[in-house]
Amino acid sequence: MLSKVEHRDFDVMEGVTTDYYNKSDTDLSARWRALTGWFDARLGARLDPYCKYTASRIDSEITAFTRDGEPVSGVNFASQDYLNLSTEKRVINAATEAAERYGVHSAGSSALMGLTEVTVELERKLAAFLGVADATVFPTGWGAGYGLVRTLVRREDHVVIDVLAHACLQEGAEAATPNVHRFPHCSNEGVKRRLSRLRADGARAGILVVTETVFSMDSDVPNLVGLQTICSKYGATLMVDVAHDLGAIGNGGRGYLEIQGALRNVDIIMGSFSKTFASNGGFVASDRTELKLALRSSCGPLTFTNAMSPMQAAAVLACLAIVDSPEGERRRRRLMENINYMRSRLQAAGFNVLGAPSAIVPVVLGRNGLSRMMTSSMLSNGAIVNLVEYPAVAKNGCRWRVQMMHNHTKGQIDSFVETAVAAREAISCQGDNLVDETV
Repeated sequence: MLSKVEHRDFDVMEGVTTDYYNKSDTDLSARWRALTGWFDARLGARLDPYCKYTASRIDSEITAFTRDGEPVSGVNFASQDYLNLSTEKRVINAATEAAERYGVHSAGSSALMGLTEVTVELERKLAAFLGVADATVFPTGWGAGYGLVRTLVRREDHVVIDVLAHACLQEGAEAATPNVHRFPHCSNEGVKRRLSRLRADGARAGILVVTETVFSMDSDVPNLVGLQTICSKYGATLMVDVAHDLGAIGNGGRGYLEIQGALRNVDIIMGSFSKTFASNGGFVASDRTELKLALRSSCGPLTFTNAMSPMQAAAVLACLAIVDSPEGERRRRRLMENINYMRSRLQAAGFNVLGAPSAIVPVVLGRNGLSRMMTSSMLSNGAIVNLVEYPAVAKNGCRWRVQMMHNHTKGQIDSFVETAVAAREAISCQGDNLVDETV
């Protein structure tokens, strides 16, 4: 993954040492020349799986190309289209009709005249779906997470955030205040200790506690009811990112908030549309109606960014209608069957599968060299999967982030697992000849 990890060294990119990033170079672009060479060398060795691009609809089988145009095709476990709504005819028709009626562009920010009536309708229906008073839509999920934290938190306030929370949340916290306190992953006790210490020190400032429902690298879930109880006791505001389970998990599609009985207990819900709802975009939802105008007038990623297009809003609305219906429940049931089948097949084959059942199945591979070579073998043999490396995960904690869809078949899952076993066996046969680079 090409991402910065904000709770580590800000100048260290994914496994790249100062040999690849010259901070002293006065030519700002040239600082990254060696990094490009490093990635290109990986690509030449067929060990760079990033920046693939598709040549067909997102589906359970797909045709795509590597960064240098080499074709790859086969079973697709690399796309986050959990309920297969991006190719659903009703969703496509809704976007098409919106384009015909409103045009393809909103032509302004939501603070000026970039809103359309379809966007306002989406906000109303999303709030009703979540059982809260109000929702505000953003053009990107990343902007919603970053912007919400920056808008809520002042310099004198405190952010208590899970050490593995998404980059947008980490960056929002760092930009908002110097008072950022990271707690051990999914540790309610860690939150309690930090809140107790802050209040004992006499802190009268605001405290924002930040976590997620499903963490995308480990597919684990915190105790949300317990966390809200702790936050309420110490006068802290709880914000939960529901990007990876909203719509796709739970009988009613309201994710682990619904499963844990925490839906009406969380102070602020934030999420993304790009996983289940077939569109770019994100949202903030809560019972605090005063947040809407605060976000529209005082939140950089919303105030100074063009609003979501009417086509996107219409697509999300069509997806929401399916999600909140018996058909949506059937799709989720099929998705969960696929999730459980994939997890059981991988575990039976001796792979280390992490977390709770969700549309993301993390498969830990370990060392850099082994992981890159196994991924190359998968892509060459018709099993398309994404590799995640440091710093998105720990050093030598590389993993596949297997992404499930409701229309995967058991045959496709079996094929993927069989290809994974063959890749592991082929690479293990190389033994000491396997070069395990640290970058």
